[in-house]
Amino acid sequence: MVRLKPMEVDGHTVLGVEVALPDTNLLAVTTEKGYIMCGALDVGLLNEKLADRRILAGRAVGVRRLEDLLNAPLEMVTLEAENRGIHPGMAGRDALLKML
Repeated sequence: MVRLKPMEVDGHTVLGVEVALPDTNLLAVTTEKGYIMCGALDVGLLNEKLADRRILAGRAVGVRRLEDLLNAPLEMVTLEAENRGIHPGMAGRDALLKML
């Protein structure tokens, strides 16, 4: 099952996406410019094989709900995210605000 959920972050609307899979859920929250995602996100792949796309993204681990993703610290971010002032340890919510 796929669920789309509009969410508010400091007065801005972002879109939460939850994909229910056997024994796990994929979670992402996106803006028009970038996104944060659960531990399934392969940041190394984005930085190395897809570097020319300049993807703005961050990964948080240990999250179980979309709301957790907003509050969790990012464990890893893409090079493009770092260029925009997003860094590991930053809360997902704060990273999303830099992606607006």
